[in-house]
Amino acid sequence: MKITDSEELGNIIRNRRKELKYTQAFLSEYTGLSVSFISDVERGKTTVEIGKVMQLISILGLDINIECNGNMINVGSITGHNSDDAVF
Repeated sequence: MKITDSEELGNIIRNRRKELKYTQAFLSEYTGLSVSFISDVERGKTTVEIGKVMQLISILGLDINIECNGNMINVGSITGHNSDDAVF
């Protein structure tokens, strides 16, 4: 599944939580994350801490796969270094 913004990610996390029949309060107790943080994630707030989001995703039994979309950036052309340096 391709996720294009934080709202989509939040919806996926919310749907998975509900699928597992977890309340935000239960998840908060279990993870140590605050209910307000979980709510922020589910609403797609863009300033949440990525490490905590990754923890939440893992606890909910979800995986993240990152794939190259074919748009490669040649770091050498950006930094002025030799084009043999690095390509991401």
